[in-house]
Amino acid sequence: MISDNAAWDAFISAHRWAVLTTVRRNGAPVSSVIAYARDGDELVVSTPGDRFKVKSIERNPAVNLCILSNGEPFNFVAIEGTAYIQRDDLVAPTRAVFEAIRGTGYKEPEDLAAWIRKEGRVILRIAPERVSAVIR
Repeated sequence: MISDNAAWDAFISAHRWAVLTTVRRNGAPVSSVIAYARDGDELVVSTPGDRFKVKSIERNPAVNLCILSNGEPFNFVAIEGTAYIQRDDLVAPTRAVFEAIRGTGYKEPEDLAAWIRKEGRVILRIAPERVSAVIR
């Protein structure tokens, strides 16, 4: 479990979109909307390796991932954790992200391994350390 609270843990598993916040060199936060998947007690995000979020995590692995519901009352689970960049064995976690967003218009490429290489993708693997939430 990522959270000891069963409702929060279920929320994490049931959703797929979140806001990932990393830290700039000057200490300022910067956020981006991402799709994620759960991989046991960690969360995975597929992204091109040249994105700012990758560079900022290389400098400072502290992240916050705020998972949002898709409608009012906009419940959320916020996960503070440490991210690390996975550069090998990318097919399974990338496939998990595509599975998580199935039905949203995004489709897994036919040759996923070739697409990962062509796009220069990496996996951001987030190890949760603290979880908080508002679920009404």
